[in-house]
Amino acid sequence: MKGWAAALSLGGLLLGATFASAQIAPSSHFAKLNGIRVHYTNYATGEKALLLVHGWSSDETVWKQQAPELAKSIRVITVDLPGHGQSDKPEREYTMDFYAQALDAVLRDARVKKATVVGHSNGTIVIRQFYRLYPPEVNGMVTVDGSMRPLGEPEEMKKFIEPLRVSEFQYAKSAGKFIDHFIAPIKDPAERSATREMMLRTPQRVALSEFEATSDPTLSRTDKIEVPLLVILAKSPFWEGYEDYVRKLAPQAEFKNFEDVSHFLMLDKPAEFNETLLAFLKKNDLLKN
Repeated sequence: MKGWAAALSLGGLLLGATFASAQIAPSSHFAKLNGIRVHYTNYATGEKALLLVHGWSSDETVWKQQAPELAKSIRVITVDLPGHGQSDKPEREYTMDFYAQALDAVLRDARVKKATVVGHSNGTIVIRQFYRLYPPEVNGMVTVDGSMRPLGEPEEMKKFIEPLRVSEFQYAKSAGKFIDHFIAPIKDPAERSATREMMLRTPQRVALSEFEATSDPTLSRTDKIEVPLLVILAKSPFWEGYEDYVRKLAPQAEFKNFEDVSHFLMLDKPAEFNETLLAFLKKNDLLKN
């Protein structure tokens, strides 16, 4: 009898382990937005989720160090915004409203009622607009080295993105130099190279349209954010005065500065990043369904 009991106990443990791993096994899906396919990857289950949104000219793979680990604690969804990764890339303008609508389509397709939305870089502007358009769907917000204040005057922005306004044949070289500015501090050469290649895979027309869209002054409106907000930044002089700016929008905002990291800080220090994010979710009771 003891042998049978031990066998049953072991079997239960193995079954439990199998079930747990099945819960976090990633699965690929496509939501539809007016006929446009929006790709996302789902980890785990639940009516609430953590929605990870990449930045300019990137795709869902920037979260490769986060999604599997965080899915042990909460359902995670990574998305390829339209024009990026495995999503469709139609000939059209790539605005923040369009991206926000895509996030809504993903959550509806995944049957997620509420999400904590995390945006890296330009993904910060995307999730800010998503919160404006779909506030009932947002539990909390996390911005990752991205700005909610204007990046510059319209004329400054035009000059900033001038390297992207080249012929198709010159784009890879010109955009590559532009991208190097963001990825140069990544210490791991393989990671730096992979990130560069990933960003250059985004079509020129998409990359340029998105950057032009960020110049819309209405995106920097100072309407309030009334959900838990975590602002994660790579320490830099660029962020001088930013905390004061954010606190006018969200007095409840929490801040975390990472040192000795690149713009892609979640790739540089994944363990610290994941711990920071989980601590925020736990503190604000955002892990429960």
